[in-house]
Amino acid sequence: MATPTHPIVVITGTNTDVGKTIVTAALAVALHDAGLAVHVIKPAQTGEPEGSGDRFTAEHLSGGVITTDECARYPEPLAPNLSATRAGMPQLTLGDVAAHIRSTVEQAPPHQITLVEGAGGLLVRIADDWTIADLAAELGAPLLVVTSTGLGSLNLAELTVEAAARRGVNTLGLVGGSLPQEPDLATRLNLDEFPIVTGVPLLGCLPENSGTLPPEAFAAMVRQQALDVTPLLTLD
Repeated sequence: MATPTHPIVVITGTNTDVGKTIVTAALAVALHDAGLAVHVIKPAQTGEPEGSGDRFTAEHLSGGVITTDECARYPEPLAPNLSATRAGMPQLTLGDVAAHIRSTVEQAPPHQITLVEGAGGLLVRIADDWTIADLAAELGAPLLVVTSTGLGSLNLAELTVEAAARRGVNTLGLVGGSLPQEPDLATRLNLDEFPIVTGVPLLGCLPENSGTLPPEAFAAMVRQQALDVTPLLTLD
């Protein structure tokens, strides 16, 4: 199997609070175990004071095996464009964010993968005129979609994958962000139906409350769950 050199994968969700950051940290552990360096970029962080937020959560849960950075942070926990406007702060431009990511990748050490974590769902506005789907298209990068698993999740997952495809963006697979210890009937059926309705594989699910684990226990959980990161390892 050829090892990728500097691939970029954009991580989005079917909605807000579906576990994107926890999945990002889990992927980082699995990719690090596979021999890759991992860098996480958060284009826009909202609603968190300095020193906290998604990049810091990912660093903590992964046990510090990754590097991270962000392009901007805005004070209120809203869509980034709205939070920026309400704070009187400039909105990010698609060109500047794409250039930052490309520059980071160009300076990366050998065999590093860059994970770009979006905000909320695929079409949440990072600025008034672009979304994380637009960024993925601009970078020519595939998506990994973090999905809820309960009732209603099939619709959200299919809509997300379809919206990405309409924009020319490939989806590598889905990851369930929070699987209950005792899933109900709808959730159990959804796990089988996700690949059927979306046309992309379900690469695994994280148990609910995974984000509350200390780093060593989190890494052990990731290895026990055996997330399938093969699609990320085989990128050109």
